[in-house]
Amino acid sequence: MAILQKKICMIGDFSVGKTSLVSRFVRQTFSDKYLTTVGVKIDTKLVKLSDELEVKLILWDIAGNDALTTAASSYLRGAAGFLLVVDGTRLPTWHSALNLKDAIAKQLGEKPFVMLLNKIDLTEQWELNEQILEEKTQQGWKLLSTSAKTGMNVEKAFLELAIQILK
Repeated sequence: MAILQKKICMIGDFSVGKTSLVSRFVRQTFSDKYLTTVGVKIDTKLVKLSDELEVKLILWDIAGNDALTTAASSYLRGAAGFLLVVDGTRLPTWHSALNLKDAIAKQLGEKPFVMLLNKIDLTEQWELNEQILEEKTQQGWKLLSTSAKTGMNVEKAFLELAIQILK
């Protein structure tokens, strides 16, 4: 059986749930405590995509920011793809994500990515509307609603990105 290794970066504004999504995916845990990521935190998880193929995902959880910092740029080097995380309850994080996506494309070229609309368990506080989401879907973006709290679509998000990377 072949085992590939792929570096994946978690990108998004502060407090959108990047660390919580990684914790849910790697350890099946969730904490309500907010811990700021300083710099980068690295985790790994082996995922089986088929009987013949396993991928070791090296997950780089990069400190949240609304713009691409020099440090974040260096962390992105060598990444096979990224998860672009938005907090559905905070519209400004959507705009931050779009800016980050553009900055990454300018620096690294186009890379596979999936946009995660996190905190779907808080839909009554949702600030994203169908129109802006539909526009990106029409452009071929893969958007997934996730919840690090309940685990909804978390596994699916990471697997979707792994599949995109290997295409």
